[in-house]
Amino acid sequence: MDKISQARRSWNLSRIRSQDTKPEMVVRSFLHRNGLRFRIHVKTLPGHPDIVLPKYKTVIEVRGIDISRVTEFAMPSTDQDSWEKKLQKNVERDKRERAELEKQGWKVIVIWEYELKEATTKLSSILKEIKISE
Repeated sequence: MDKISQARRSWNLSRIRSQDTKPEMVVRSFLHRNGLRFRIHVKTLPGHPDIVLPKYKTVIEVRGIDISRVTEFAMPSTDQDSWEKKLQKNVERDKRERAELEKQGWKVIVIWEYELKEATTKLSSILKEIKISE
């Protein structure tokens, strides 16, 4: 049983941002400082990617926690079946969107929030990867 009301839970979840998150802003700032120009949340592409580098035909998705890899994630103790279904649908949606982007000729890079703890190393390797494909 949930300790807070359904209305309060709904309100709490509505405050979770899906765009312009701190990890996304870190990546955007890094790219801009390194001379890369980009568009954000392009609605004409599948999944409205977080960052689109048209010149390099590359999209970057900045994601929060990765349920399958991050051991710190604690599955909510209530309504676990519903959470499992939701998370599985998210994984399937992400795969579909990535496949569609790749089919259209886009290179897709996924950055997980936990990878940004070593931001300089991760972002530098991505920068090299983007410029190599130039």
